[in-house]
Amino acid sequence: MLITEIFADPTPSVGMPQNEFIEVKNVSSAPIDLKDWKFGSGNSLSTITSGFLLQPDSMAIICANSAVSNFTSFGKTIGVSNFPSLDNDADLIFLRSKEGVTIHAVSYNKSWYKNELKSNGGWSLEMIDTKNPCGGITNWSASIEVTGGTPGKKNSIEAKNEDLLAPVLLRTYAIDNFTIVTVFDEPVDSLAASTRTKYILDQDNANPLLAVPFGPIFTEVILKFSHALNDRTIYRLTVSDIIDCNGNRINMQTIKTGLPSMADESDIIINEILFNPKPDGYDYFELYNKSKKIIDLQYLYSANKNATGSLSNVTKLSDISYLIFPEQFIVFTSNKRWLRQSYVVKEDNNVLELPSLPSLPDDNGTLVIVNMQGKTIEELQYDSKWHFALIENKEGISLERIDYRMPAQHKDNWTSAASTAGYGTPGYQNSQFKADIQMQGTITADVNVFSPDNDGFNDLVTISYQMTAPGFAANVTIFDASGRPVRYLVKNSTLGLQGSFRWDGLDDNFQRLPVGIYIVFTEIFNLRGKTKKFKNVVTLARKF
Repeated sequence: MLITEIFADPTPSVGMPQNEFIEVKNVSSAPIDLKDWKFGSGNSLSTITSGFLLQPDSMAIICANSAVSNFTSFGKTIGVSNFPSLDNDADLIFLRSKEGVTIHAVSYNKSWYKNELKSNGGWSLEMIDTKNPCGGITNWSASIEVTGGTPGKKNSIEAKNEDLLAPVLLRTYAIDNFTIVTVFDEPVDSLAASTRTKYILDQDNANPLLAVPFGPIFTEVILKFSHALNDRTIYRLTVSDIIDCNGNRINMQTIKTGLPSMADESDIIINEILFNPKPDGYDYFELYNKSKKIIDLQYLYSANKNATGSLSNVTKLSDISYLIFPEQFIVFTSNKRWLRQSYVVKEDNNVLELPSLPSLPDDNGTLVIVNMQGKTIEELQYDSKWHFALIENKEGISLERIDYRMPAQHKDNWTSAASTAGYGTPGYQNSQFKADIQMQGTITADVNVFSPDNDGFNDLVTISYQMTAPGFAANVTIFDASGRPVRYLVKNSTLGLQGSFRWDGLDDNFQRLPVGIYIVFTEIFNLRGKTKKFKNVVTLARKF
């Protein structure tokens, strides 16, 4: 028996009754009597008090007694007293048999709609494939039915959506000196996950005394050890032979764990900030743990400062325990999906979504990080004038910190993210990071001869750069053997510390150039008047 549709936010209606409901489906081969089954949400529980025989491959709508008459035209309907109120933004709901066994549970949130308009109400969430009941966000989406949902009938988005991936151990956190909790990206098989020999802690090569999967979702397993964990020690926990609902197996995975310490001044620094996103975009800021401590983000807050110097718009960085280890980056945004679409995100686990961020005005503002005692850990009073001066439109370009060791409040320690890095590096090392800002660099071409004939061999010439200082821009011009410019490949492009450009053998009008010798002339410069010029000779050839 599965929960296959959830209608948590009926307002504004697009065609369905303005009453919450869930839909259940019998995916077994035998009829099931739902009498005395229970449906719950949070601490609220309702019971089906009358006999109701649900046939195989059949569905039923469960709603409040007062709403039954509104749904009977859609299909078989079961009314219950004290129907749990479904949270619009996020909730955990579950279905329990008369024997008290949790048969199915779903922990949904607004991101599951995958559609900002539909997440504002009037549309149901539907399961895509009933053979993938533990798929979470990958197996749910907003209904595409014109009335907003499909209660009592085949889901509008029903399709084959197999789960072929093993579960992933996302993170851990410690409850006390003897207890570690593992967090997986999907529900795991509770029987397999309860075998203690499947977990090994590196320091003592020890298995836990107990492994207890935490229901009803079973994405977490509580591990009890016999030896106390040491402070400021990074352990490595290895997990193997854990399977998910569909039998996909983790062969072996190792992850960091340990006891968190209280963050102090400058332990956590502001490392990157996007305060002027493109239209319809979102702000983000990135933190970096420069200390030797393991720090729990649930004890840190971001905030602004008002005119009197008091904190305002205080936002908790995490409602759950979330460890950030030494030399780790974490980026915060109010729209994780948008961030992935707009910038390169190398580690999805390094991005946390918050309901809202402190106010980050486009021109200038203040961002403060404080611990739970109210002590300031880091403060940044940023200014849009810190951007690279030759950039005319600064929308969508983040400010990056150059050197971790220099103070945050130092304008020369900040510059625009490089265009070659997509104007932002959320969750990983900055494109402009450097502790030593001496004027040096190299420009190289990967081949001496290239033939742009699309035969898969040396069709392009790659011009690579390696800088030892941030804050530079480049012009790259291609000249023919007579010294005439034939292609302005790059103009005033901001550079990271390393990267590359490619030339395809075409001129500025995208016309083929004749075979022969060409000069790749590169000029790098910064706003302090430092320049350096490079020449690379390449030969353009073709097969005749």
